[in-house]
Amino acid sequence: MFWTLELASYLEDAPWPATKDELIDYAIRSGCPITLVENLQELDDEDDTYESIEDVWPDYLTADDFYFNEDEY
Repeated sequence: MFWTLELASYLEDAPWPATKDELIDYAIRSGCPITLVENLQELDDEDDTYESIEDVWPDYLTADDFYFNEDEY
């Protein structure tokens, strides 16, 4: 499984919470790259419900990771 920020960004608007099959269906209907669909197919359990992209890819960068303090500049 190979994740990039670009691939993961396609799932930001996914219907969370979602199962593996729902995420795959969303990716196909949204016209996401085939690499994303292949990554989703490699997820472990089909019965798990994923609450957000962080459950699918724990290293996903959120807005908090880009904290910018305007007072310092």
